[in-house]
Amino acid sequence: MKWKLYGAAGGLIALVAGMLWLAVNRGPLAPVVVQMAVAKEAEIAASVFGIGTVEARYSYAIGPTQAGRVLKVHVDHGDAVKAGQVLAEIDPVDLNERLKSAASALERMRSTVLVAEAQEREARSRNAIAAANAARYSDLVRKNFVSREAAEIRSNEANVAQAGLEAAQAALLAARKDVERAAQDREGAARQLANLKLTSPVDGIVTAREAEPGTTVVAGQAVVRVIDPASLWVRARIDQSRASGFEVGHPAEVVLRSNPAQVIPGRVARVEIQSDAVTEERIVAVAFVAAPPLTVGELAEVTIRRGSATRGLVIPTAAVKRLDQQPGVWQIVDGRTRFRTVQTGIQTLDGMTELRGGLAAGEAVIVHSSAQLREGVKVRIGKIS
Repeated sequence: MKWKLYGAAGGLIALVAGMLWLAVNRGPLAPVVVQMAVAKEAEIAASVFGIGTVEARYSYAIGPTQAGRVLKVHVDHGDAVKAGQVLAEIDPVDLNERLKSAASALERMRSTVLVAEAQEREARSRNAIAAANAARYSDLVRKNFVSREAAEIRSNEANVAQAGLEAAQAALLAARKDVERAAQDREGAARQLANLKLTSPVDGIVTAREAEPGTTVVAGQAVVRVIDPASLWVRARIDQSRASGFEVGHPAEVVLRSNPAQVIPGRVARVEIQSDAVTEERIVAVAFVAAPPLTVGELAEVTIRRGSATRGLVIPTAAVKRLDQQPGVWQIVDGRTRFRTVQTGIQTLDGMTELRGGLAAGEAVIVHSSAQLREGVKVRIGKIS
């Protein structure tokens, strides 16, 4: 019986030992497995990466300034057009007749001016004669050669002639104003008629034909869309956390989705002042130095270079953590974790972060861990499964 008792006790001890070993090495008491990296000197190329689409900086939606029916569309998608070229026409309805009517009214008003000018000359002549007679009779009445009544009649005739002259001058002025108004009416009708011919504002390419003959369109509705092909660029989105330090003119590289093997040189043309608060991204426009054939709307990858490469101390970006809003790294001291604050610089596209203080070359830091780290946690270096 004793051997059975001893066997049971031994088995119990082995079970307890196994459970303790599991608890210490694999269970909740086991040290956290970590992977390490060493701070080292390396070339640091300041750059940021973003994804965007090819767009036209200058795009034009060409349509009428008033509602109407499309009469003709002279171009189609992909056509090259010249500045001033007629792209489409809107049905003028009765504008041609209104223009002719305005022209006739203008000619009539000009004839009225000729009549008014003749009447003004006649009134001026009558006034001059009446004024001379009144002056002569006034002199004669002082010499008692004529009666006072005769002099008053001549004076009254002079006043009537003066009033007639003023009336003729007012009529002439009104006639000239009528000519100006008629000319403006004709000019307005001519402009309205000209606006019904939709012309291209630039040398460009048609990207859309959005209405066909017979379609009724409203003011401002696009009939044809045109872009300036020389203004194509990539509007890329850059993570706000990495969007500082670059400016207009910095070199960039663009890789199109259609040709991932070709790197196209470019430069930063605009950094928009308004960021996307939802995606936490900043919008940067990159223009091409020498643009190849492009497709508007195509996806593109953009890499922006911020100055030339320099040497500095770097560690993997994954090793940089934040504790109490302070950047730092986890290190192993006597088998346990200790947080050490550091001063970081730029982040590179190959996953490295520049260190500007707090760590020396050759010091080891924790990059990855099998569990969340905190101060004083027991750890061991190993492979994380």
